[in-house]
Amino acid sequence: MSESWRMIGIAVAVIAGCFLTSADPGAAVPYPVDYREWTHVKTMFIGPQSKLFEQRGGFHHYYANSKAVEGYRTCKFPDGAVIVDEGLNTREAGGVILEGSRRTVDVMRKDSRQYSDTGGWGFEHFEGDNQTDRASAQLRQSCFTCHAKNKDHDFVYSEMRK
Repeated sequence: MSESWRMIGIAVAVIAGCFLTSADPGAAVPYPVDYREWTHVKTMFIGPQSKLFEQRGGFHHYYANSKAVEGYRTCKFPDGAVIVDEGLNTREAGGVILEGSRRTVDVMRKDSRQYSDTGGWGFEHFEGDNQTDRASAQLRQSCFTCHAKNKDHDFVYSEMRK
């Protein structure tokens, strides 16, 4: 009987270990507090002529941590790479379009084990200056669905400004 209990104990330990090490595609991507100190990748402007204007209009500054910069150079992003798209509203002053308030902070974080179901990338969306409210699972899945179209570039659309 003690041999049976030992085998059951081993089986329970193996199963528990599987749960502890399994990937969690819904795991939260942390807010990148110091992203403005990273490498500025590029800036783009989504204007009123764009079909994306209602949802994403304004300036978008892209930032990359050092691992993401390596990924831009090699077209293969290593685990630990983080890319941030900071969306800003616009305001006009005397015919000049200026940056306004922060609209969104969108984050991609590479962790091929933790986010194996989404190409190795975790996606997160923060509204305005909020650093804690998270996007719904549906929105994160929508991010991946769009980025999956660019699988040949490791799911990343942006490129380093030349």
